Amino acid sequence: MSAPRRRADPRRTAPVFAALGDETRLGLVQRLSGAGPLSIARLTEGTDVTRQAVTKHLHILEAAGLVHGARAGRERVWELAPEPLAAARSYLDQIAAQWDEALGRLRAFVED
Repeated sequence: MSAPRRRADPRRTAPVFAALGDETRLGLVQRLSGAGPLSIARLTEGTDVTRQAVTKHLHILEAAGLVHGARAGRERVWELAPEPLAAARSYLDQIAAQWDEALGRLRAFVED
């Protein structure tokens, strides 16, 4: 018999989902995930988003715990923090398991 799963805390994951609900922020997370730590200049390359807008979005992501920035000379380099994404995924996995259980009960009811 396996140990009971620890329930995810929606107060911990809600800010992550709110931050990822914006197309620009989701794109920044994707770029940081694939390319590693990047400066704002690098994050704006090839986009129509201004450095000021990227900075604003990065601060929102930082408040949600998804990224953190550090000074590297005259620039600030931003890096993805994977832990909040893992917690959000765990929360979605928990919801998916609940749906699977509910559908299983419905199937058993219909088949009986």
